[in-house]
Amino acid sequence: MGVRVPRIINLKQILSWSSFLINPDLTSTIPRGCLAVYIGERQRSRFVVPVSYLNEPAFQELLSQAEEELGFNHPEGGLTIPCSVDTFNEITSCLTKL
Repeated sequence: MGVRVPRIINLKQILSWSSFLINPDLTSTIPRGCLAVYIGERQRSRFVVPVSYLNEPAFQELLSQAEEELGFNHPEGGLTIPCSVDTFNEITSCLTKL
């Protein structure tokens, strides 16, 4: 089992850039210990998830796909994951049970 340091560095870059770009009015509605993500391929929906999800392999896979597809250019100003809402709900429901 190896440690993937480059992915952690990329994740830190995403989070630092997105925190500067998110609308200040929206950040006030995000509870401490959570972050907002935008989900969808064309029309995007906003979800608030616990930061602890960032350590989960399934969520990291979504972040990898987002990095491959979008790089660090996130149109909504926050972290955008280009998958279907159904897929995202399925993954997060499994993470919630842990």
